[in-house]
Amino acid sequence: MAETRLSFKDMCARFDVTPRTLRYYEYIELLSPEKVGRSRFYGPREIARMTLILRGRRFGFSLEEIRQWLLIYQQEGTKPQLETFVTFAERQLAALNRQKTDLETSIQELGALRATALEELAKMP
Repeated sequence: MAETRLSFKDMCARFDVTPRTLRYYEYIELLSPEKVGRSRFYGPREIARMTLILRGRRFGFSLEEIRQWLLIYQQEGTKPQLETFVTFAERQLAALNRQKTDLETSIQELGALRATALEELAKMP
């Protein structure tokens, strides 16, 4: 079976990112495409890394944390990478839970203020 290789344009389309984003990920060494002349090609390794990068961003990890995490795998292997991920995940889960609590409080307060405003409007002629 032929190895999957994506062009720069195909990589942008597959992951729904802008060319600027993809170039930036290369610049900060999150991705290292194969370069043929002025063209860039992304193999299975880069496709997997991009999947991890975008998943990490969705979970709120910084690009630096993602870079460190990917570098640990490259230098030390799977076990240290997973240990680091667990540490990062615990910290991010705590932050997301704080944000969730803050958001729930804001929703309740806004709902109460809206109810009060509706009551005041109902009293007005």
